[in-house]
Amino acid sequence: MKMRNTLKATLLGASLAVLVATGASAKTLVYCSEGSPEGFDTALYTAGTTFDASSKPLYNRLVEFKRGTTEVLPGLAESWEVSEDGLEYTFNLRKGVKFHTTSYFTPTREFNADDVIFSFGRQLDKDSAWHEYTAGASWEYFNAMSMPDLIKDIVKVDDYTVKFVLTRPEAPMLANLAMDFASVLSAEYAAQLAEAGTKEQLNQQPVGTGPFSFVGYQKDAVIRYATFGDYWNGKQPIDNLIFAITPDASVRLQKLKAGECHVMPYPAPADIEDIRADSNLTLMEQQGLNVGYLAYNTKVAPFDKKEVRKALNHAINKQAILDAVFQGSGQSAKNPIPPTMWSYNDAIEDDDYNPELAKEMLAAAGVEDLSMKVWAMPVQRPYNPNARRMAEVIQADFANVGVNVEIVSYEWGEYLSRSKDEERDGAVLLGWTGDNGDPDNFLAVLLGCDAVGGSNRAQWCNEEFDALTQKAKTITDKAERTKLYEEAQVIFKEEAPWATIAHSVVFMPMSSKVSGYVMDPLGGHWFDGVDISE
Repeated sequence: MKMRNTLKATLLGASLAVLVATGASAKTLVYCSEGSPEGFDTALYTAGTTFDASSKPLYNRLVEFKRGTTEVLPGLAESWEVSEDGLEYTFNLRKGVKFHTTSYFTPTREFNADDVIFSFGRQLDKDSAWHEYTAGASWEYFNAMSMPDLIKDIVKVDDYTVKFVLTRPEAPMLANLAMDFASVLSAEYAAQLAEAGTKEQLNQQPVGTGPFSFVGYQKDAVIRYATFGDYWNGKQPIDNLIFAITPDASVRLQKLKAGECHVMPYPAPADIEDIRADSNLTLMEQQGLNVGYLAYNTKVAPFDKKEVRKALNHAINKQAILDAVFQGSGQSAKNPIPPTMWSYNDAIEDDDYNPELAKEMLAAAGVEDLSMKVWAMPVQRPYNPNARRMAEVIQADFANVGVNVEIVSYEWGEYLSRSKDEERDGAVLLGWTGDNGDPDNFLAVLLGCDAVGGSNRAQWCNEEFDALTQKAKTITDKAERTKLYEEAQVIFKEEAPWATIAHSVVFMPMSSKVSGYVMDPLGGHWFDGVDISE
């Protein structure tokens, strides 16, 4: 099996190299991605790896983030109005927007209000024929952000006007609608699939309005896209975009140096200086809007006791993790939001590294001979460049206080799915990069009661915390919202559903031939506007 996989990888690498080298009449950019997408219907997922391969090249949203910022700009809606009471958002849709024509779908009309109604209605309406169209459909983001309670109705005013009617004001509403889960899909394509009895293809053979159209996907190997010549925001400089799925950071770097790919994410921290010294490469970097954490399952004993969670937090040597895993590219985390985000509560004191105290607290909680699992991600993420190594450090730290740890992992899609289980054993290493620049995107989405069984991997529902974050969303005054979020962070620290580990710097190496790439503070990878010289 190893020989077969090696041969497959070699042949794939060779084919990509030939494609890059011989594409004289067509510009092809190869991105060595770190993992495989879970699917291509973005509303079903929350992983950045999936969004990079789906929402960003293939789709648009009513509003979009300006590249490199969290500023909201017009997208498929060219303008909008908000009622004085904040309960109605009326979007005036852009005319002349075309959907992709592919080998499996030829649109007969342009984008209109029906597509918006379909894209959001299937998430909102439990009676929709599309609400559970594929196994495990959970609309994780939509539910974690309390959208079912927030959205009273979505009204088609006319073919190019859509109104969202809310049950309460929602301060981050526009920013939320610029997020990946809010991508707009083709209602006409969905109807074609429903008639053919192949609804699941919506998640496998996507159709959007974005800068690139889908050509094909070889699972765990390569995704191919073609530039969309009729893209409403202008044809792209490159003709072909390829995602070469390459989970190993060292292999990604080898491919980058060999010219087999042009851009790679998440280099190993140990390779940064080598990349800086290579005149053929460009290294971009910025402080990440992220946090890496270890989420205990607070529904399963003994992790249902905050004293046990606190004890384990005191057993973790964060400095050792920073040294071994981040190697100078990270900083210790004490809060569930990064220090670059407004409302960060710097007055909070972190749980210090104190093994003796950890032993005493475990004994006081009646915990002896504890055995647990620590889940380690199989892919590099901006908030965790080496989850296996981090898990090993935690394993040693917990052993020092008498806790036996078994490290487990799964394929990335399975890891994300299994880690949602409310009966999951032990603690899971995960993290988050902000999707819209608002604290709500961390505090409510990752730790709110509505997110239990989904993006809340700690399965933690604290009524006082939840009340604060839910109230903060309804207030437009930033100073008032800040106070509420600061209080919520105090509760989080006292209850310790996570061990907060680190915030990191994000590095993006690429060929010096690449131009126009803009780093996304929200952690995404965008290739519209990117060019490559011959």
